[in-house]
Amino acid sequence: MTPAAYEPELHEFAELVGSDGAIAVAGGRTRWSLGGELDSSAHVVSSPSGIYEYIPDEMTARVGAGTTVAELHAVLADRGQRTALPERGGTVGGAVVVGENDVCMLGRGPLRNSVLQVRYVSSEGRIVSGGGPTVKNVSGFDLPRLITGSLGTLGLLGEVTLRTNPIPAVSQWFAADSADPLVVLDALLAPSCVLWNGHRTWVQLEGHAPDVRAEHQMLNTLAEFQEVDGPPRLPPHRWSLPPATLNKPDPGWGQFVAAIGTGLLFASQPRRPRAMNPAIAEVHRRLKEQFDTNGRLNPGRRSGSC
Repeated sequence: MTPAAYEPELHEFAELVGSDGAIAVAGGRTRWSLGGELDSSAHVVSSPSGIYEYIPDEMTARVGAGTTVAELHAVLADRGQRTALPERGGTVGGAVVVGENDVCMLGRGPLRNSVLQVRYVSSEGRIVSGGGPTVKNVSGFDLPRLITGSLGTLGLLGEVTLRTNPIPAVSQWFAADSADPLVVLDALLAPSCVLWNGHRTWVQLEGHAPDVRAEHQMLNTLAEFQEVDGPPRLPPHRWSLPPATLNKPDPGWGQFVAAIGTGLLFASQPRRPRAMNPAIAEVHRRLKEQFDTNGRLNPGRRSGSC
């Protein structure tokens, strides 16, 4: 099917959303409770799914928001490409509205930077487009960055265009005990991931084989890094913290794995509720008022709270 052939699906989605009553979209429900519990009055619908257009030479993919990340990555892998979406289950739209970066963000880049275009249904039931498949042709408000991480409180995502990137020729994980993760991060040219649990450091090196070997040799000047099958098992609760604080463990984290250099922390303990900066809270309020005057989109949820 051509991209135009999928257009009716987006319009059918807009009709489902309508212009009245509390409404929400469900994807894979892998992060369903982030930002607060959904109000029980909300009618839950599903976004369109399907890979509408993939142009490997342009490194862009246009997909329905209900498409699973696994399905998209399976298609991209056939052409030696991937995205910045986290590979932890769920849908493309769910990952975008949660705004969750992959644990290997150092290598894949921030998700917000890879969302080129969004098409969503507004609280009035209208289809709204923002961004474009080629950044140089885009002007006006940067809606993709605004929608990313909004938890569906500003618009219900129906379609996403993403930037893809090449799968490296070699990808290897190494681990060592008693290696300072900040020293490791500073010593390497471009690690794809540096993880630390307070005792052990894991590093993912990617690229051409000679480059990976050279970086491994550099690692071994710091500690005895041995090749391992992959990263450690990540605790269930995802925190977002200032990157400079991740090497200073807090008892409130419980058991943890910190993604050094990114601000991502995976902890065994849920994050305690926190008050939002009043100035930031006012910006959120004004945005919500402009985008969802009647408060019908994902009621009960609040972006910026997770």
